Amino acid sequence: MQYLVRHRTVYDYPEKVAESQHLARLRPREDGGQRCWRHVLRIEPEPGTREDRVDAFGNGFTFFAQEVAHAVLWVEALSVVETATGAAVDWAASPAWEEVAEGLAEDAGVAHLEAQPFRFASGQVPVSEALAAYARPSFGRGRGLLEAVRDLTGRIFRDFCFDASATAVATPVEAVLRERRGVCQDFAHLEIACLRSLGLAARYVSGYLETLPPPGQARLVGADASHAWISVYCPSSGWVEFDPTNDCVAGPRHLRLAWGRDYGDVSPLRGVTLGGGEQPPRVMVDVTAHGSREEALAAALLIEGAWGERPGSRERARG
Repeated sequence: MQYLVRHRTVYDYPEKVAESQHLARLRPREDGGQRCWRHVLRIEPEPGTREDRVDAFGNGFTFFAQEVAHAVLWVEALSVVETATGAAVDWAASPAWEEVAEGLAEDAGVAHLEAQPFRFASGQVPVSEALAAYARPSFGRGRGLLEAVRDLTGRIFRDFCFDASATAVATPVEAVLRERRGVCQDFAHLEIACLRSLGLAARYVSGYLETLPPPGQARLVGADASHAWISVYCPSSGWVEFDPTNDCVAGPRHLRLAWGRDYGDVSPLRGVTLGGGEQPPRVMVDVTAHGSREEALAAALLIEGAWGERPGSRERARG
């Protein structure tokens, strides 16, 4: 499947910012099931310093620093992404979850080295007996790992209510478990916390999900949003992704930006400023499916051309 992703973030500060530094994780990952054919990141004002780097988890990111006073910061990422349907999950081949947890705990070599950073508590993902207790009804003795995770994913979907007003970025997992309300970030953190509390390895995946408008209604430009789901380590299958917000195994409509231990590792855009005052950014996201790669690339070039027509507008292409 071919997608054009447009992710715009605008900071309109009540007071001028003297200087600032930022990290942008807005370039989609490339792996066996996903290819990024074009990525452009436009930053206005043009930063004095700009560097492309790769973090410890293999996520590409851009560091940039604004060294002149500014009242507005505009960051826009434009990406053409191709996704493919992955191999079917072999539920029967999945080992028992206890065997996986024991193998991870006893691993003294490099067999499960990639999974080890995702077994333990992190800044936004605790481990506790309460979280393990919530997970246990899905993890009966000898049950296959992937079947158990699929069951837990469905239970979170049924037990928790999607409520964008109920939580904030820093809402603790314990509060989400207690109130049974939240958004995709909360449900991903919750499921990861449950799995780690049982000794399993799970990571947070940041990205996008193609959404469709109700029948008979047009798509609203800028109305899509970033999305989050989870990936669990299974020795027989590698990393398998589950989406607790939508009660499904992640597929070709899920576009990966980055993965890490929790949201703190993969936030799309973060930074520090000197001055500016308090003002939340405006974020507008569009995920549009196209019939071919050529069609998606052509649509991207049209948008880039409009950037160039704006006085003082400059952009930088990558790939």
